[in-house]
Amino acid sequence: MIPDIEKYNQRGASASKEEVHHAIRNLDKGLYPSAFCKILPDVAGGDADFCNIMHADTAGTKTSLAYLYWKETGDISVWRGIAQDALVMNLDDMACCGCLDDILISNTIARNKHLIPGEVIEEIIEGTIGFVEAMAERGISIKHAGGETADTGDIVRTIDVGITAFGRLLRKDLIVNQIKPGAVIIGLASDGKANYEPEYNSGIGSNGLTSARHDMLHHSYATKYPESFSPETDIRYVYNGPWKLTDKVNVGQEEINIGKLLLSPTRTYLPILMPVIREYRHELQGIIHCTGGAYSKVLKFISPNLAVHIEKVPPTPVLFDLIRQASNTSLAEMYKVFNMGIRMLLFVDKKSAPAILDLASAFGVQASIMGEVRRSSEAAKVIIHTGDAAEPVVEYV
Repeated sequence: MIPDIEKYNQRGASASKEEVHHAIRNLDKGLYPSAFCKILPDVAGGDADFCNIMHADTAGTKTSLAYLYWKETGDISVWRGIAQDALVMNLDDMACCGCLDDILISNTIARNKHLIPGEVIEEIIEGTIGFVEAMAERGISIKHAGGETADTGDIVRTIDVGITAFGRLLRKDLIVNQIKPGAVIIGLASDGKANYEPEYNSGIGSNGLTSARHDMLHHSYATKYPESFSPETDIRYVYNGPWKLTDKVNVGQEEINIGKLLLSPTRTYLPILMPVIREYRHELQGIIHCTGGAYSKVLKFISPNLAVHIEKVPPTPVLFDLIRQASNTSLAEMYKVFNMGIRMLLFVDKKSAPAILDLASAFGVQASIMGEVRRSSEAAKVIIHTGDAAEPVVEYV
């Protein structure tokens, strides 16, 4: 079996981004270093009681997967989901700091004009506007401030879709991850069908898609769509899975094809977090969005003397089981790359937990108490009790 780290390196990807973190190690971490996003003084308004957050992110290599699906099926609507992926990777990060209303957004789209026509750009923009309108119906104000579409075929093989977002809020309303021993951990599911979603969501989000795409999909796509991967990648690591995009699998009471499962738009938790934060802002010790690095990401936001014990993990969604089977990836690596069915963690005091669970469940999203925070005599750590016979405990330090 090829080691996971070798596959990532050969594909030009990294779950832990060691080189990136090394490159930015000397950057200022803002007013509150433990906050999920960098918090700046109120540059926009000059008011000492306020602060600013500016955030940028993209849909990542999920765009390459959307390209494959669009070319294979002709379904251009998948690009609207890519718009949501880029939006949520920004907005839900900012929500972890308590900033989830009156937000400005701007698109940045870089395309290879030879392969990506204007109709695709139109779908992405319409997807952005549609998401903004859907959030407005739920009382969440997001303003679209335009953006940039650049033809960069000499640099981008197909298309890159990104969003920059800006928010301003009172410093007293910030959530800055002051997590203490005794806090209970509430997990919000990434899969299923929320009452604000049109269809089943596989839970995949926008992280780990380089691994999922190559480990899941059939090698025939390598020959058919060489533009969908880097030519520097050793061909042995390109599309070496068993599945075609249109192959169907059973999910509950319905059949869904592999392409749709891999392209499920990243779920936003804004409709849930809005009332939770409004009513329990001062009971929330921290909120962590399990994106890049998944559960290991928690280590960045807790004190060295704390251990996060995840003792009750929900059943793994179908897609993550399929990815693990196709890739022969260890559970330790799966929980470091993929959200495994829980993408948002709330750290709260025990007495507030039942009411927060009820609020989340009202939106059709499974919410559960997964564990608690305890003191650690060693370094900060995350300990996950997986319930798996072969790997019962996974630990990150």
